[in-house]
Amino acid sequence: MQSREIHVLVNDEKYIREVPVNKTLLQFIREDLGLTGAKEGCSEGECGACTVIMDGKPVNSCMVLAYEAAGTTILTVEGLAKNGVLHPLQQAFIDEGAVQCGFCTPGMLLTAKSILDEYPSPTEAEIRKMMEGNLCRCTGYTRIVKTVKKVADMLSAAGS
Repeated sequence: MQSREIHVLVNDEKYIREVPVNKTLLQFIREDLGLTGAKEGCSEGECGACTVIMDGKPVNSCMVLAYEAAGTTILTVEGLAKNGVLHPLQQAFIDEGAVQCGFCTPGMLLTAKSILDEYPSPTEAEIRKMMEGNLCRCTGYTRIVKTVKKVADMLSAAGS
């Protein structure tokens, strides 16, 4: 099996690993790094359970080969909290009941973060549109969308 060496920054930590060319980024993150927040849902890039942020953009890690991530910066759900303090999105998901079974939550959180990083004041309609690639079978999305909007409003008010 052919392999390649990759250098990657994951959650502010540098890693150098030899990876088989057919290993997905999701497999690399879960198996090699032991970060199990990203989940394997559909393995087809349709459900968003495996979403991570790569160089500032959300990606379905099941659709990216690990060697394609060489030289990138990756954020997983494990990297959202800082010094034991939850990210405002994480805390709001808990406070607002936007979490049920939790399977989709890491992908939802990272997609929401990337939305707020790029669009600090999105409307509920814009949030719904931008989160279309993340599926949830439990919540019906209403609480998730309202929670992301609430955090956007809170962060916007704090910044002004």
